[in-house]
Amino acid sequence: MKIQERTGAGAGRSAAPAQPSVGDRLPTPPRERKPALAALAVLLILVGALGATMLVLQAGDRIEVVKVTDDIQAGESVGNNVTSVMVAADDSINYIKWSQLGTLKTLKAKSTIYKDTVVMGQMFAKKASLPAGKAAVGLALKEGQYPSDIKAGDVVSAYRVGTSGAGSNSSDDSTGSSGTSSSGGGIVDNARVNAVNDDSDATVSTGNLSLTLLVDQADAAALASAAAAGEVAIVHVPGN
Repeated sequence: MKIQERTGAGAGRSAAPAQPSVGDRLPTPPRERKPALAALAVLLILVGALGATMLVLQAGDRIEVVKVTDDIQAGESVGNNVTSVMVAADDSINYIKWSQLGTLKTLKAKSTIYKDTVVMGQMFAKKASLPAGKAAVGLALKEGQYPSDIKAGDVVSAYRVGTSGAGSNSSDDSTGSSGTSSSGGGIVDNARVNAVNDDSDATVSTGNLSLTLLVDQADAAALASAAAAGEVAIVHVPGN
């Protein structure tokens, strides 16, 4: 009887379920999918990419326009005193595009345009025009009658200098008297040099110089008269 009980007890133990070994991994439950969060993440990525694209496009929306590299006086064309510069496109600003440079060179400045100015269409006209109350007077000067460094845009004074000597004959007495009495007299205190012939002109090599002064209309007649007689000298004034 004892042998049978032991045998039965052993049989009962062998029928118990086997425990898993230490090295085996228990299966994990499947992760719960959240499609709403995934869609939100994708949306945020798309918005960020779109914003970056817009910034790049805005930074690249630039146009090539004209900038002057030297002062342009009223009535002058820009000539070769220009360069190109990139600016942000703006339909409200009447920029002159670099592609329109050929047309720009046929136009005249309405007033002084200073160096490094980005030019606009309203600064120019087809015909040269003078500011109200001003007149342009042309001068042909000899060496010694003008500063060697004179250039367009300078502010100068014009003086009448007598060229007739004291020993003039009687036929020239009136001219000589007039020239002598007005010798050294100021004609124009503040005139602006509107144009000067280029260094490539033949007149420069001989010491002669042609220039145009912008003066008050009230002074134009006296200056033109002295210029016709060759009795004008130009000097710089402070402020140039």
